[in-house]
This record gives sequence, C-alpha cells and structure tokens, in this order.
Amino acid sequence: MYLHGTSRINERGHLEIGGCDTVELAQRFGTPLYVYDEALIREKCRSYVQAFRESGFAFQVAYASKAFCTMAMCKLVEEEGLSLDVVSGGELYTALQAGFPAERIHFHGNNKSPEEMRMGLDANIGCFVVDNFYELALLEEMAQERGVVVNILLRVTPGVEAHTHEYISTGQQDSKFGFDVLSGQALEAMHLAQRSTAFKLLGVHSHIGSQIFDTDGFVIAIARLAELLREAKEKDGFISEVLNVGGGFGIRYTAEDTPLTPREYVQAITQAVRAEFAKHDLPLPELWIEPGRSIVGDAGTTLYRIGSVKEIPNLRKYVAVDGGMTDNLRPALYEARYEAAVANRMTEPVNDLVSVAGKCCETGDMLIWDLPLQHAQPGDILAVSCTGAYGYAMSNNYNRIGRPAVVFVKDGEAECVVERESLADLIRHDRLPNRHHVHR
Repeated sequence: MYLHGTSRINERGHLEIGGCDTVELAQRFGTPLYVYDEALIREKCRSYVQAFRESGFAFQVAYASKAFCTMAMCKLVEEEGLSLDVVSGGELYTALQAGFPAERIHFHGNNKSPEEMRMGLDANIGCFVVDNFYELALLEEMAQERGVVVNILLRVTPGVEAHTHEYISTGQQDSKFGFDVLSGQALEAMHLAQRSTAFKLLGVHSHIGSQIFDTDGFVIAIARLAELLREAKEKDGFISEVLNVGGGFGIRYTAEDTPLTPREYVQAITQAVRAEFAKHDLPLPELWIEPGRSIVGDAGTTLYRIGSVKEIPNLRKYVAVDGGMTDNLRPALYEARYEAAVANRMTEPVNDLVSVAGKCCETGDMLIWDLPLQHAQPGDILAVSCTGAYGYAMSNNYNRIGRPAVVFVKDGEAECVVERESLADLIRHDRLPNRHHVHR
C-alpha cells in the first residue's frame, strides 16, 4: 500500500493518517469508515492555485463537488479560496447550507429541472453552464420574467475524448453533454445567447474525460475551442472573457497509474491557450478548471473490519469485509482497481494473496481481486487507499445497508463530518399503506 499525504506507520505498527491511529478510528467511529486527510486536501487545492498564480493568467479553480460533496467539504473549499462546481439541486443546497458564497458557484448539468434553475436564480449564483438549446430557452424565459441578466457559459463538445492514457479525437462528438462544435450547434448557441438581453455570455466550457494522465487531449481541445472562438469573433464580434477547460486530472490508485502534478497540467493548459489564442489574434481569457477527483481522491481511505475468510484450495482465498458496493460502487461499476493493507499489521510481511469480497448479496460485489496482503484474520482492519472520490458520493443502501460515517483527520484530531446512518434512518421515509395494520 502506497503511503502518501500524512499517512505513515506508527510505533505500534498501525497505519496512521493525519496523526490519528486508524485502528483507534475504527474502534471509535465504527466501520466501514471514510477517513479524509484534511491536510492533503488543502495541499491539493493550494497546488492548483499556486500553479495558476505562477502562470500569470486570471483564473478560477472550481472544485467539482460531484467527487465528494458534504457541508464540511464545501466549507474547506471556501476557506481555500476555490470556486465550486455543482450539478444538482442537492449539491447546490449542500453548498448554500454550508454558507458557500453563491457568486463562486457554477451550476452544471445536462437536464437541470425548472426547480433547480429557480434555486440557482434565487441564490444569485455566479454562473450557469448551459448544456443544450432547451435549457438556453428555459433559462432565458425565467431570467426575463425576473428582469435579471444571468452569467452563462456554454458547454461545448470539441470532438475530443480523453481517458487515462488514451484520447479519441472524434469520439466526444456523440455525447449527452453540450453543444456540438463540429456540426455548428455551438456557434449557433453562442449567436442566440449573445442576442438575448437575458444573458451575459462569459465564454465556453468543455470537459474531455476523466482520470487523464497526459495533456495531449487538453492541447487538442484547446486548439478546437480557439478555432470556435475565432469563428464567433468573425461572425458576431464575440470576445470570450472565460475559457473553462474542465477537469478530469488523474490520480494514483495503483502502482500502474502515473498522473502528472497539478503544476504540469496547468502549465500545459496555459501554454496551449497562449499559443492558440495568439495564433487567432484573440485576447487571453480568464482560465477556469474543475478538479474534483484530483483534490479528494487520494486523500480518502476507507476502513473495513474483516469478517469471514474462505479459502478454496489451489484456487482463491476470499477475505470478506463489512462493506462493499454500498460504500464503493466503482469496482462493480467499471472494474476500478485499488490497493489495500491490514491497518493493524503494517509491519508484518505481505505474504498472502487474497480477493476482497463485499458483504452484499451479489457475486459482483468484489472490492479488490488478487491483492497482496499481510496475513489477515477476522477482526482485523483493512484500509483501502485512494477512495476519496466517488466512494461516499456513489454510496447507496442496497440490501438495506446504512451509509458509513465520514471523518476528517488533521494534526491528531478526528472530527465526524457525516454521521453513520442508523437502522432508523433506513426506514425514515417508509410508509405503510393505511389498509395495512401492524399487529403486535
């Protein structure tokens, strides 16, 4: 298991994060348990901000809250001076309840409901990222009814799709998101937005993929966006104040992953923007990015208590934990890979090969296949690293299993920021029909 951030092995041979012994955390807060290294989250936030300050560009770094959205996380992001990207009424509500400044909130989504739009308008958020013609017309109508001018970006699909080490230069055209550049939709949408008195069109937005380990896709996308903005300038005299190139910056889950640093991503993006905008005689825009996973992903560790151990001679050894696809859906959803270690046996030799099974009644509820591990026994604590993004965010109640608690750890202090769901929580919204009577 790769130790990063404030993680270390303490004098008891236990995994320690943020100065807190993970075995003691498991005893105090129960398992499964999401543990976040607060210092590492703040370090990641500051790395992006510092990289942009060095670039000389005006900028906004907006945390993509879909990766991990809680009131505590929104407050942390506010303290670090970042903006916030939300994609639903629920994420927006969470941010507002945390006291996040509405003017630093950007509202994404390919099918915002009228209620969600009203919520954003009522809060006077900083920007709507408009995704399609339906939303453009509906938002215009709502803004005109209120007599307000709404800041918008148009999400466009530049025909570039990037994931991990690969990018596809035409694949992204077929997407549920955004106005297509290649067919002329994006230019048409920009023309309509400019003509409307309800909008202040700030610029355009694109997002080319996730878990991206190089910068080629960003460079190609920026070239196509600059070409689009050149056409918009020639057609309508439009000058883009903002260029948002999205997020998708990768993190290390296993030794096979080789992400770049925030500075390397930012340098490549800013260099490409300088070159392409100079080529088309366009003034440099304010640059926005939306890191999510790369801010919280490797700051999160999930702790489990090991239960049953099943060995099939000459075939496989299964180690079962008290969580699974209810607290980390990614392995079942798209075969995501992780590293792990026995938190209370960190100094012991790694001489076992096991497959970590979840407790859900599904054959596919497997967290890690063929994991090198210390000799594990029932009652031991298994720590799975780099679960900070899309673990809690995708958690669910399959098999009527409650969602885990979330704790932030820093400087030897642990604070619960999301309470564990109780059995009572699971039936809180259940109702028996009137015709049914409970007999005791």
